[in-house]
Amino acid sequence: MITIQNISANFEREPLIRPFGFKGGYMREIWQTVAGLESANGIRAVGLNSQSILWSDADVFAVHTESAGNSLMFAMTEFALQRAKGKSFETPLDLLDQLLPDVWEYGKRITGKPDLRLTFALNALVGVDAAAWILYARENGFKSFDEMIPERFHPVLSYRHHQVAAIPLMAYAIPMEEIVRHVNEGYFFMKVKIGSDPDHDGDREKMLQWDMQRISAIHEAIGNRTTPYTENGKIPYYFDANGRYDSKERLQRFLDHCKKIGAFDQIAVVEEPFPENYKAYVGDLGVRVAADESAHCDNDVKERIELGYGAIALKPIAKTLSMTLKIAEVAHKAHVPMFCADLTVGPIQVDWNKSFAARIAPLPGIKVGVVETNGHQNYKRWETLCGYHPRAHAPWTKVTNGCFTLGDDFFNESAGILQDSEHYLNL
Repeated sequence: MITIQNISANFEREPLIRPFGFKGGYMREIWQTVAGLESANGIRAVGLNSQSILWSDADVFAVHTESAGNSLMFAMTEFALQRAKGKSFETPLDLLDQLLPDVWEYGKRITGKPDLRLTFALNALVGVDAAAWILYARENGFKSFDEMIPERFHPVLSYRHHQVAAIPLMAYAIPMEEIVRHVNEGYFFMKVKIGSDPDHDGDREKMLQWDMQRISAIHEAIGNRTTPYTENGKIPYYFDANGRYDSKERLQRFLDHCKKIGAFDQIAVVEEPFPENYKAYVGDLGVRVAADESAHCDNDVKERIELGYGAIALKPIAKTLSMTLKIAEVAHKAHVPMFCADLTVGPIQVDWNKSFAARIAPLPGIKVGVVETNGHQNYKRWETLCGYHPRAHAPWTKVTNGCFTLGDDFFNESAGILQDSEHYLNL
């Protein structure tokens, strides 16, 4: 058993290059929070978290200033650490089971929101969970990511991709020339945000019209480009609605438009089209629909699969590594494909995500692993953040022709994620 004797926490506010738009809102900064744990044996570990209030509960983002929303989530992280002090655990999964219910209830109280989304609490716990995994590895003498992961999850993480496609994000404000530039640079699998609120009046019909015009422009610009990384040689489309579509009928109109312009057959995935309480069957839409925010935990994944969802977006950097392992186990047993999505995290957390993405089965029709990463597009100080990585500028951190190349050093060194970052340790 590992006993937590001391705790610590801090944060840095990282400004963005431009307002980052999705779910009808815009973020202007992302707080990087740090959770520190020290065991009774004097072993220390530090875990990182990139907070995303807008993603984890858009209602909290809407009714508070951006700084206030971030303060609420950081207060939940601090609460979790205080609860963790003096607790003992066998594995980090046990610690998460002990902390999550109390942290969620605390979050409901301080936000004044009795229906606070579970994802908000999980986002607050990412750094605590990451620190627990590093502490767990050090206490047990585990030298690698593979050694650290409990045996029951080994079937889920049995692949070894030596190429993983980097998925950039095309948010509402990204100009068309930037999308084309990414394709010219070799990126072939891009995540496109749909569900804009162009006049900020909540009008879903205007949203649909905006989305159709946006996809028409994208398809006209890059629809005929080719890539060696897909089975059909075409650029795949990955549309993320973040729950903005209010009905299956409206989504069908969007898909009918995609058919009309010849883009439908290139849709690899439509992610989280509906609000999570809209539980329509989606297995008859003719496209692979993925669950993201609505798949808070392993039980939610079971429900989504029953509703016809054909893929699960994994987010170790948003829902904790512990919960992601449980989610992935359910999807794996149901033979439902998975992929790793981003939360606009920094370079160290990109490698936590990449470590997972390098070990799961590829998406149907894609010849390589995939991992979304858009921090380089959005952080004003991205190069500075890269310098905080304990293996800064290692070969596996670079994108070439749209892919990360993962050599033996990536796997042998566990992408550097089990090593200390001097910057965050000092923080």
